[in-house]
Amino acid sequence: MSVRIGVVGGGQLARMMIAPAVELGLDLRVLAEQPGMSAALAATAVGDYRDIDTVRAFARDVDVITFDHEHVPQPVLRALVDAGVAVHPGPDALQFAQDKLLMRARLAELGMPQPDWAAVTDAAGLQAFLDAHDGRAVVKTPRGGYDGKGVRVVRSAEEAEDWIRALAEAGAGDALLVEELVAFRRELAQQVARTPAGDVASYAVVETVQRDGVCAEVIAPAPHTAARLELVAREIGLAIAHGLGVTGMLAVELFETEDERLLVNELAMRPHNSGHWSQDGAVTGQFEQHLRAVLGLPLGDPSPRQPWAVMVNILGGPTEGTMADRLPAALAEHAGAKVHTYGKDPRPGRKVGHVTAVGSDLDEVCYDARAVAAQFD
Repeated sequence: MSVRIGVVGGGQLARMMIAPAVELGLDLRVLAEQPGMSAALAATAVGDYRDIDTVRAFARDVDVITFDHEHVPQPVLRALVDAGVAVHPGPDALQFAQDKLLMRARLAELGMPQPDWAAVTDAAGLQAFLDAHDGRAVVKTPRGGYDGKGVRVVRSAEEAEDWIRALAEAGAGDALLVEELVAFRRELAQQVARTPAGDVASYAVVETVQRDGVCAEVIAPAPHTAARLELVAREIGLAIAHGLGVTGMLAVELFETEDERLLVNELAMRPHNSGHWSQDGAVTGQFEQHLRAVLGLPLGDPSPRQPWAVMVNILGGPTEGTMADRLPAALAEHAGAKVHTYGKDPRPGRKVGHVTAVGSDLDEVCYDARAVAAQFD
């Protein structure tokens, strides 16, 4: 009998674990939120990941549990651990990806570089932070936000009045996270894989390009990056992976400031959009690496196959017809580029696929990936 891996969540990240699982002879099983999701091919169960009984029943038939997202509630995660289920990453690590206030506090304890921040519970506290930071700040809901959701740049406490009012109505002692608005040159990401035994592998630091709060492109490795900066990014990634006890893939999103510092922005404890380039651009892609890591198998080589790799997200998809309708033209456009689709219906702003291209000339690689992705507009 092959090793059985249970993935909670049926999105595109679970979908992209299927191929490497098949190659390694692993039995990948998915608990999808609803029928017909991206990972439907491996969905052996459909149910609510917030329900303890549903997740516990799914876990009975697998050897290890891992995740397509970080939204499984802590009580559900703790119930799995109490039942003797191997959970990677575990609840002690995942709490820091689920709650940005916990993350900021723990990173401060670890001495990690990060923006000035505070927990605020009322308008007076937010305004005091604004007054101390040139009248502008970033306000975030600590839990549940992604792809720009739950994030606002504000110039006055009134601009977050609805969130503050919701805190007061909840009456549970919750707070908002407020951070300084960082003057950054660009956004970077550092990925690290870590096994339960503490073995690690680091990928090249990459540059991520955001549009409307959503990752649009990734360039690997990050161009015009000094060796010192690469070393610092890798050391930050490794320190966080070990310090939080992460198992599986960890993505550390970073700001490179105008004065050449690196600051930690956010964390993801799973395969991540910033690592999609590795599917075709690295010796061992992040999805295979994640499976290896959570099973405690020897980690693969994260080295790039070519000097450059570029990933371009397909956002929204075609306004007329389907993704399949556009596939022939996309594949004919640049034969060296790879198209990865997610089995999702087109919708404005939705991630419905991505394109990767690799090569020795960065301009040509960027052109190939962008031209193919444009076929799906």
